[in-house]
This record gives sequence, structure tokens and C-alpha cells, in this order.
Amino acid sequence: SLMVDVTGQTRKERVILPSCLQGKKPNTIPNKKIEDPASGKVSTSSLATRQDLTKFHLIPPRVIFGVLKEGCTYATTVIMKNVGVNFSRFRVKQPPPYTGLRVMYTPGPVAAGLQAELEIEIFAMLIGGKDTGGLEEVSHNIEIITETETLLLPVKANIL
Repeated sequence: SLMVDVTGQTRKERVILPSCLQGKKPNTIPNKKIEDPASGKVSTSSLATRQDLTKFHLIPPRVIFGVLKEGCTYATTVIMKNVGVNFSRFRVKQPPPYTGLRVMYTPGPVAAGLQAELEIEIFAMLIGGKDTGGLEEVSHNIEIITETETLLLPVKANIL
């Protein structure tokens, strides 16, 4: 029951359910649905009632580089897994150059159950001329545009 905690005591505050159980995904913006005859839609009766047949999950859902040395380049890999029942395409809107971020990936369709790798690369550089005590935070949301939604991948780093 949600009324008691693990020790059997009555809860003082309300339980907040994760967004995946509430039916919505964090950091996503739904796209306008455009019917594309070449998108590989499945038309079987068992799947005819489902609307969202293409989904991507980001693993990990956010990238935190930590403290970086100015003038160095760092990279990490994010996996985009297609958990839908159709093949789907995506494209990445490259971040502006002043962020020092770059996303490298292989374009093309991703089959159901398979994954694509995005390599997130950051060149650690200080922006602005004011004195920030030697530490500056870089934060940007990378936009990944799929057929049904726009995923936002938050990237954070502190540059020393």
C-alpha cells in the first residue's frame, strides 16, 4: 500500500510516482504527427489500437562530465535504444559552437530492438571574461529529433 512505508508506519507525505509510471517521459517534446507512407508502419489488428509504436530510450538519460581541465577534450558514449516495434529514424541538432559540445553518430534507420551510439565530445573552454573563481559550469540540452518526439539530453560539466 502507498499509505504505509516499509516499516509499517503511516506515511507523512504523499508518494510521488516516477514519470515512467505516470505515462509520460521526462525531457521529451511530442512532435506533430505527419503520416509518412514509407515509415514502415505495422498494420496488424493486435497493434492497431496502439498509437506510439516508435520509442527511443537514452542510456544514460543525462551526461555529467564532472570537473574538466580547460583546453582538453573529453568524450563519452550515449546509447539510443529503439524499444518500439517499428524501425525509426532520428537526427541530432548539433549544439552551438560556444558550448564546446559536438555529437558524432551514424545516421540511418534503427531497427526495433537495436541501438545506435552517440558519442558526446566536449572541448573544455571558458566562456566569458568575468572572474568566476576558476570554475565555470557548462550546461546544455542536446536535441535529438525522432519521428514522434524530440528527446532532450542534458549535458553538464564544470571547467577548471
